[in-house]
Amino acid sequence: MYELSDLFVLFILIMILSYWWKSRGHKEIAYRAAKQYCVNMDLELLDQAVALRGLWFKRDEDGRLKAWRSYIFEFSSDGESRYQGRVITLGNKILKIELEPHTMH
Repeated sequence: MYELSDLFVLFILIMILSYWWKSRGHKEIAYRAAKQYCVNMDLELLDQAVALRGLWFKRDEDGRLKAWRSYIFEFSSDGESRYQGRVITLGNKILKIELEPHTMH
């Protein structure tokens, strides 16, 4: 029927798919935060995307170990220049959003 190696491969595949599915959700949270921040600051979010830049594990204020992620995005203040911003998350919580120095119009 099934060998132990088949079950192991199936388990690894399920873990990879689970990680991918959860990562999509975290990326969507970061994207929505960046988009809303740009709207509030009267900036334009370019490329309509964020990209994962860093992944680490840190403890939250309750001492639980959670994934710390850093996402980057590009924005414009004048429609011509490109600047970079960063969204930092811990689990599902947005810790901070940082922007490069940019010109204001």
